[in-house]
Amino acid sequence: MNSATLAASRPVPLRQDASIIGLVGLAHASSHFSHLLLPLMFPIFMKEFGLSYSELGLLMTTFFVVSGLGQASGGFLVDRMGARPVLFGAVVTIALACVVASFAANYGWLMAAAALAGFGNSPFHPVDFTIMNQRVSPGRLGYAFSAHGLTGNLGWVVATLFFATLSSLYNWRVAYLAAAALYLAILALLVLYRDKLSTTVAVRGPGQQGEHDLAFMKLPAVWWCFGFFLLSTMTLAMVQSFSVSLLKAMHGVSFEAATLTLTAYSLAGGLGILVGGVVAARLPDSDKVVATCMSAASVMLALCGTAVFGGTGTMVVLAATGFALGIGGPSRDMMIKKATPKGATGRVYGLVYSGLDVGFAIAPVIFGALMDRGQYSATFFGAALVLLLSVGAALGIGNRTKT
Repeated sequence: MNSATLAASRPVPLRQDASIIGLVGLAHASSHFSHLLLPLMFPIFMKEFGLSYSELGLLMTTFFVVSGLGQASGGFLVDRMGARPVLFGAVVTIALACVVASFAANYGWLMAAAALAGFGNSPFHPVDFTIMNQRVSPGRLGYAFSAHGLTGNLGWVVATLFFATLSSLYNWRVAYLAAAALYLAILALLVLYRDKLSTTVAVRGPGQQGEHDLAFMKLPAVWWCFGFFLLSTMTLAMVQSFSVSLLKAMHGVSFEAATLTLTAYSLAGGLGILVGGVVAARLPDSDKVVATCMSAASVMLALCGTAVFGGTGTMVVLAATGFALGIGGPSRDMMIKKATPKGATGRVYGLVYSGLDVGFAIAPVIFGALMDRGQYSATFFGAALVLLLSVGAALGIGNRTKT
């Protein structure tokens, strides 16, 4: 009897589910940690190597392009090999990226580190969700998805504190070597508890391998999921990239207060994810939960664009937007699970979550053009409109997965 059948046949102890959720959460935190490996050192790179903002931006474009391509294809590896070996390889690759960054002598080294980090980051979503969907009991999946989202946010927070502390106490090269050591320590822990990360591989009959592997791409719901992630991520990318500048430009808010607002947005999102875990576990219509949360967030972003609340009010509303989006997070993952054919978890999650990378790659270009033209209100309205389009995508997914 395999692990998935076992989970379905008899109750699973809470301790077992919690340990699996904890290990997957640790892996997800390390993925988000890698998102900030390079951006946190941009001011240092500008002085050290004489780089421009465009050159720094190209590093992150490289990261997300490689991550997106790797994520879409990495799901196939997860379904064929199992999630565990792919996870181990991903952690090793990011550790190697940290070593390369530590010894960087020029821009080419940094570009290599960005490509390696993006490649290492790419399989985490298909890995994580394959493990959770197979190993966590169905009644606790909503809480698992909530913990998964929360640990991702914590990965960003830890990265900021980690690099700020070590680079100030020592230097940036030591910080990268310490990050490599951290990833190896995480790998050791994952290997130690590897039995909790094993997944089953679907068996395919002779002659049907290629057709079976790609059959999921014929499902309209899968592409609706991809579109949902692309659109909703564009709004997130706008907030992360330009909210500080928007608050300063529209309301004369100080840099410190604007930055604090962005931090509040992230913390409110984390709180919303905790609440959303309970919601996802109790409300079966996940598409409607997502649509409601996204609609509320869209309205709040549009209100920010009107500037009707002034500086302080806008900061409060923007932080509340993070809370609304956070509540919908776990239900979003439940929604994708319903659209996933049996035996294709890695491939489906790999493809649809690559929409995240596409959204992060194109949003700064589109909203940056509005910012360059001084269209600050239009930037908020544009983000609200894109988020509203993602509501339509969520409902489209629900309509195609009712059966």
